Amino acid sequence: MSNAKIRQALGNLFEKQRLVFWFDSRHEFRTEFDALDLPDVEKIELINNEFGVKYRVLRKQPEQKFLLFREGPEPSHLDNWLLDVQLASGVTFRTDQFALWLAELELSGGPDQYTLLEEHAPFFEAVKRREALKKLLTPSDSTNALRQKMLAVCVGCDPRLDSMLEELLADLSKGTDTRWKLVERSGLARFFWEQMKRSYGYVSAQPGLKDFAVELFQTCFLSDVDPEFKSKLSSEVHVFIKRWKDSRQHEQAFEALSADCAGILQVDEKLQVLDYRALMQVDHFESIDRKILSDLVREVMARTVSTQEVEQWVRQRRLGHWFGRFKDLYQAIEHGAQFLQLLELAQLTMSSLEDGVNKYAHTWFRLDQRYRKYIFHARESGQATLLQGLTHLIENLYSNNYLQTLNDHWQRHVDAAQRWTAAPIASQSEFFERFVQPYLDRKGKVCVVISDAFRYEVGEELQTLVRREDRFDAELTPALSCLPSYTQLGMAALLPHNILQLTENDSGEVLVDGASATGSLNRARILAKRVATSTVVLAKEVLIMGRDESRALVRDHDVVYVYHNLIDKTGDTRDTEERVFAAAEETLEELIRLVKKLANANASNVLITADHGFIYQNHPLLESDFLSTAPEGAEILYTDRRFVLGTGLRESESFKTFAPAQLGLAGALQVQIPKSIKRLRLKGSGSRFVHGGATLQEVVIPVISINKKRQSDVGRVEVELIGSGGKTITTGQLAVVLYQAEPVTDKRQPRKLRVGIYALSGELISDAHDVTFDFASENPRERELSLRIILSRKADDFNNQQVELRLDEPVDDTTHFTKYKAERYTVRRAFTGDFDF
Repeated sequence: MSNAKIRQALGNLFEKQRLVFWFDSRHEFRTEFDALDLPDVEKIELINNEFGVKYRVLRKQPEQKFLLFREGPEPSHLDNWLLDVQLASGVTFRTDQFALWLAELELSGGPDQYTLLEEHAPFFEAVKRREALKKLLTPSDSTNALRQKMLAVCVGCDPRLDSMLEELLADLSKGTDTRWKLVERSGLARFFWEQMKRSYGYVSAQPGLKDFAVELFQTCFLSDVDPEFKSKLSSEVHVFIKRWKDSRQHEQAFEALSADCAGILQVDEKLQVLDYRALMQVDHFESIDRKILSDLVREVMARTVSTQEVEQWVRQRRLGHWFGRFKDLYQAIEHGAQFLQLLELAQLTMSSLEDGVNKYAHTWFRLDQRYRKYIFHARESGQATLLQGLTHLIENLYSNNYLQTLNDHWQRHVDAAQRWTAAPIASQSEFFERFVQPYLDRKGKVCVVISDAFRYEVGEELQTLVRREDRFDAELTPALSCLPSYTQLGMAALLPHNILQLTENDSGEVLVDGASATGSLNRARILAKRVATSTVVLAKEVLIMGRDESRALVRDHDVVYVYHNLIDKTGDTRDTEERVFAAAEETLEELIRLVKKLANANASNVLITADHGFIYQNHPLLESDFLSTAPEGAEILYTDRRFVLGTGLRESESFKTFAPAQLGLAGALQVQIPKSIKRLRLKGSGSRFVHGGATLQEVVIPVISINKKRQSDVGRVEVELIGSGGKTITTGQLAVVLYQAEPVTDKRQPRKLRVGIYALSGELISDAHDVTFDFASENPRERELSLRIILSRKADDFNNQQVELRLDEPVDDTTHFTKYKAERYTVRRAFTGDFDF
């Protein structure tokens, strides 16, 4: 040991103690002692002068620091006349390997610490471990605190037992034991299991990580589902498992061990005899969600649960660990239950075309919307077998009890119509004059987004999404599309015009005031005749524009027509038509991006509309879905699944025939449309996705007027804590009820909170619950959420003290939380509350 290290080690000891004993057991350091000069320290050599030294250091100079040196080994206790002084007020300076480590770690070198180094010598043999430990040490560390920090170094994490346990369980899940072997080699295994007993009540004749994992899962599961179960572990395990399964870092380990333990504990067999309703707040095993989903599908099919119950249960499961894995299944079931309830309550009759459009725009469209959502999430879930019965039920009800029935009633009014109008409902051919021109009259600018086959129910969802955005407002108006409801005519009708005419050939093209309206260039020319400072652009081009380019687009033009095509492009192709509902979801995302892009380019006014809607039935069509008769006439020029163009068309019970004047069209071409939802047979084209006919789904189109405000208009719902008796916590858990003060709306958005009990210093002393308040019900009772918060062992340190039940809110785009609300409680737990038996 060098002179410098001797001085450093002794200097550290004298900072803490007045008397330091140095036994030169091997007679190696006489020279170093003689040469040593420490400020404010007197040196005394012990040579049969112990009584005089004792008098001097205790009575004569009680404040002076002394280095007491003996050449030779430390005497036995019986022969050590200064033993009482050494034990009471002194420390021993050693110069062996352990002393080097003590000096390096800047530890006091007391007898307990020296013993600790001897006991765990393999740990200290590695320089990296000593360096890592030194960073964690504090002057007040006890020997147990030292061992805790040594464990943390072995495991490579914070010196908290729950953190170390998470890391070791992660190794167990991967089948590796390198870190645990180091714990054992360092002599720390017994200490680790002692801490496991103290914190979690874990005791075993053969303690092991896998044995603990099985005990952990068994305790947490059975204590939730079996009132007779007596736990061997403490309630602290509930706090641990919640933290563990909510950890993104360790979720894979949790899931792997959960699956392993589920097999060992035969969880699937236990679940067979349990009511799924009793499992709504239990999520330790993936098979719990499978059980709930399986039973819930059957209950929804049997109509033995209400839609409100399904919505509540889905919301409850959203808080669970496995929801992300089964999200589409839960949402499919929820939308399926909503569809069934809506259909049960629906009255599908009308008194006129106008009445039919109004009822569809206010109520019936939701059946199409729920059907679309169900089919989309059912497909995304990939669980066709589980949903087979429910899907078959919904498909049949949608096609027969809703789509066919509704449009049979509607067809009677279509048959009776002499002109294609539902005044005062806006007509598509009036779009420019009714919706665009008013902006120009006020010297304003407007961007018109036309999304192909963007039917009304999808437009209603877009309106809701837009209104949820801060400073955006959106108003939805239904309009009646032209007939036939196909792209060429719909796109032409949305342009400024005086005369629309179908070309009298087999192209299906449309003329606007004598000019072709096919393609962007032709539409741009037609638009420019009315508004010189106008342009036409594709949505995909706008979405990739830079800021300056997009701002120039808006700045330099009073009217911009933006064409978007995803739904029609997907549905009109036989190989992709089954993906049309996925295309609708993607369309909503793209249109939101497009609206924001235009708004950031200083476009204050945006109109979104469609050229037509569509019918889509997901199941393969039956023979009865097609017309058995073919159209006949003098000249049939153009035939589609849902309409025919020609001259001298023969009247038929299967078709509604319109003269061009009845449809507001010039020229001589007649239009025939199969009645209700029937299709014509065509080779090589899809049949489930169709448009061109006169059903409500095809002809009611959305017109969404969007404007951006200058001031924020979006807020989050308020959440309150409902009083639960006294403000005293007397047991190991606290039941609370939280109340969402108002329903979620477009402008009153959900609020996410983390709920837990904290010491006033800010330390979490319970499990924490991440909850979302997104209740849309008008019924106050349906906006309540009950939570059971379990205190951790740390709460014992705050007995007879005040603590806070805190509702913390996440800070947007960060991992931080800020306090939303808090309420103080006093912890008053009797000592018997510490026992779990």
